[in-house]
Amino acid sequence: MDKKITPVLLGADLNCYNVARAFHEQYGVTSYAFGRYVVSATKYSKLVNFTAIGDIDNEETMVKTLHEFAEEHKGEKLVLFGCTDDYATLAARCREKLPEYVIPYPAAELQPMISRKAEFYELCDKYGIPYPATYVVTGKMTAPELTKDVFGFDYPIIIKPSSSVAYWKHEFEGMKKVYVAKNPEEAEKILSDIYSSGYDDRVVLQEFIEGGDSDMRVFTAFSDAKGKVRAMCLGHTMLEEHTPKGLGNHAAIVTEPVSEFPLAEKLKAMLEDIGYTGFSNFDIKRRHGTDDFRVFEINLRQGRSNFYVTSSGINIARLAAEVFEDGGDSLETCEKRYFWHHVPKSVAYKYTEDPELVETAKKLKKAGEESSSVWYKPDFKGNLMRFICAAEMLRRQKKKYKVYYPKSK
Repeated sequence: MDKKITPVLLGADLNCYNVARAFHEQYGVTSYAFGRYVVSATKYSKLVNFTAIGDIDNEETMVKTLHEFAEEHKGEKLVLFGCTDDYATLAARCREKLPEYVIPYPAAELQPMISRKAEFYELCDKYGIPYPATYVVTGKMTAPELTKDVFGFDYPIIIKPSSSVAYWKHEFEGMKKVYVAKNPEEAEKILSDIYSSGYDDRVVLQEFIEGGDSDMRVFTAFSDAKGKVRAMCLGHTMLEEHTPKGLGNHAAIVTEPVSEFPLAEKLKAMLEDIGYTGFSNFDIKRRHGTDDFRVFEINLRQGRSNFYVTSSGINIARLAAEVFEDGGDSLETCEKRYFWHHVPKSVAYKYTEDPELVETAKKLKKAGEESSSVWYKPDFKGNLMRFICAAEMLRRQKKKYKVYYPKSK
């Protein structure tokens, strides 16, 4: 590279650590991160030079901070990552105000069409991409209005806000990422809680797709600045998180060949046709015991579990720093199996309900095709506090699954 690569990250969570680790593995550099407060995922890490700024999620503050940073790092290639929906959206929206940075996200004008689940499903209809049967509401509803006769599918149903960005700005007691309602009365209560919080966007009601964590898939794509898809990676979920606010986050994944995934080409075609740029991350579920895959949503950034992509051989830091603006046309796809996790291996083995997937993971571990996001030896060298912090994070994961996993194991 002609210029020194300097990663600049917005956030402090596991997503942030995964991106920082990718840059460290690829280029041996330390990342600079700005967030509202310190988080254990990056605490004491030598990979992250973290600065806490209470209102960094304010556009004016963020732009001012990044301009000042760029002034101090002239001549370097600054690569900006947003590590939450809020930060990624803000970075993309401010692209023209931040010409000093490479920003691997979709154009701001494209985001309203795909960031909200309701609008995304309309796009899926256009490109023949299957998704669960869906009914969209715009406010509180009573139990008699929430029956199978109204929306066409039976209980239990899934309830989730269309706009995650807007939803998380209105915290309330009992708040969850995704809800399951067993009857119309429960659905009425959930909608009342969501809309009473101040959230004013649409809410999606969906059929419940039978299956557990191991029926989930995660598909990550990377498109260059011209809208050409340049990388794709498919993950077969072993285990998800089950805390109320973390429900659905990936905890352990085994990658599978992209060439064997029936939806890969449809998703690629959609991304290229709409001119999507940067990282995209899709949540997908297979109806248990079938080959019927349904797309749940698209995240307009690298996923929180993005190290499953890097560890399998497609380093996301390299994609952003070298591929986004290079003008080439090559396509990288992950065609191997690799075992990634951020919970202890023992937790992944114990709580994954697909025994064949567990055996695959164990074989990959034995073959050296395995990695943990938080267990990174270069970050521990001469850094006892980071070692202790990582060990404690893993210990707490064991406790969380004992408390929150829906079935006793």
